[in-house]
Amino acid sequence: MGYIEIFLIAVSLAMDAFAVSVTDGLALEKIKPKHGLVHGLYFGAFQFMMPLIGYLGANIFKGYIESIDHWIAFILLLIIGGNMIRETFTEDEEEANMEEKMFAPGHMIMLAVATSIDALAVGISFSLAELSMSIWIACLIIGCASFVLPFCGVYIGKFIGGMFRKYAARVGGCVLIIIGFKILFEHLGIFVI
Repeated sequence: MGYIEIFLIAVSLAMDAFAVSVTDGLALEKIKPKHGLVHGLYFGAFQFMMPLIGYLGANIFKGYIESIDHWIAFILLLIIGGNMIRETFTEDEEEANMEEKMFAPGHMIMLAVATSIDALAVGISFSLAELSMSIWIACLIIGCASFVLPFCGVYIGKFIGGMFRKYAARVGGCVLIIIGFKILFEHLGIFVI
């Protein structure tokens, strides 16, 4: 497996994190540089670590992770998406706290775990494949892609959201739930477009 394959894997692994970042950007009233950095750092770090953990622990984790990873991602995204939708129906004085909640460490860790569990399985597959590079380089490429795409995603979401912030947050919550169902259906073998 060479650099081109790893780059394509990195971009595909980063797409869920990108979509989540766009949905968070949709819900922002004002955007600050830290918003993109927070998403980039959390998603990039988890996407870097998960394949490495999968690679190093392939024999220990393989059967266990493959049997439950889709359920973990599904449940986390369902909870987060549901909360996003619910919070759009709260009073306006609570809206100021929405940004704080969206970028709170606990919330960001849940999102990062939910969107990087598939990277753990990729790490397991790396242990079975012949890599033409160090696992560290492969994980660094994956981590960088998962930093850049979510970083940009927050700004793209803000640009799209504009005046329709509350409705955009509802749509964003629905998108997270749909991503959760997509992950679940793919792992259960149900055809998903």
